Amino acid sequence: MGQRIAALRAGRGWTQQQLADRLGVSRVAVSHLETDINTPGERTVALLAGLFRVEPHDLVAGTSYPVAKRDRLPLVVARWTEVEHRLSLLERDLDWLARAAVADGAAVLAGWVTELEALEAAAVDPEERSAVADARRRVAELRLASPSLVLCQREALTKNQRIVG
Repeated sequence: MGQRIAALRAGRGWTQQQLADRLGVSRVAVSHLETDINTPGERTVALLAGLFRVEPHDLVAGTSYPVAKRDRLPLVVARWTEVEHRLSLLERDLDWLARAAVADGAAVLAGWVTELEALEAAAVDPEERSAVADARRRVAELRLASPSLVLCQREALTKNQRIVG
């Protein structure tokens, strides 16, 4: 089990400390898991499975993980973080804006500016913070490069002001 955890961690390019931070344990605890000094509990296996994007039973298959603990493992776990999920939705919106003439395109981008600010403030993981910062730059560049979107937004605001006023 320990060798599998070490190999999966190394495959993601993480240090023991980075994995420890994601699990909420100490680096020494990760070292003990990787050297089979300690056997991970069900909670830790579920967290590891999510981080490595495998199912818990697949993570422990073919290892010396105790059968009694194996029987208590969940069948599936969450594989994506909230940040990854939201950035995926952003990609879909950007694809949609690129393919279609969207009247409220500027409003869509403006909504993402607010969303990305909140995501960046909430992200703890350095890789996720970097991904959110990249997404913020990309949205900002698109807003600057798309004067037609800004024009559509101004027209929509003017129209709304006439309706309200």
